[in-house]
Amino acid sequence: MNQTIEIPSRIKSLPLDSAGRPVPWFVAWVDGKPEFRVIGPGKREEAYHKRKCWVCGQQLGRYLVFVIGPMCALNRISSEPPSHKDCAIFAAQACPFLATPRMHRRTRDLPEEAEKADGIPSDRNPGVTLLWVTKSYWPVTDNMGGYLFRLGPPEQTLWFREGRPATRAEIRESIDAGLVEVRKIALEEGPVALRAMEKSYREALTLLPL
Repeated sequence: MNQTIEIPSRIKSLPLDSAGRPVPWFVAWVDGKPEFRVIGPGKREEAYHKRKCWVCGQQLGRYLVFVIGPMCALNRISSEPPSHKDCAIFAAQACPFLATPRMHRRTRDLPEEAEKADGIPSDRNPGVTLLWVTKSYWPVTDNMGGYLFRLGPPEQTLWFREGRPATRAEIRESIDAGLVEVRKIALEEGPVALRAMEKSYREALTLLPL
């Protein structure tokens, strides 16, 4: 972990792994060890119903911050519940997957009981992390029998790359790379879906820093 990163007090209360890294509240423990790739049983439901921070597990306040990929600025959907702002910033700066664009998710040797995220998961590392600050969200069903979270209007958006604020050019590059697959799906679904996608894209660009 980068020692220059400020650790929020709520994060300091979390247990540590063998390397001295804080273990987020949502992480599953397998055979007495944290499995960072796996969500703990029932954690999503508990976080939603009891308004708990996804990272530290403590009570959330008025503002809710989602740690999402830049493409989520188009569909305004997240598979994970929100966090405190300082916890979310810490995650964007300290999480190896979020702060290292070249890193990919490891899926080998996952426990059989690993809780899978609903929706259509992606192993693509977008290289940019978006913190979506809002006051509201609600669950919505997906087309696979699970549920995701619809994000309320943004009060603020913060963009990170490699643990630092991302530039507008870096964000555009990440969004445009992800847009290739999204546009392909919209084309298959027809003109209405394509127009909706283009509208969402234009709206997302208004959230980028100057």
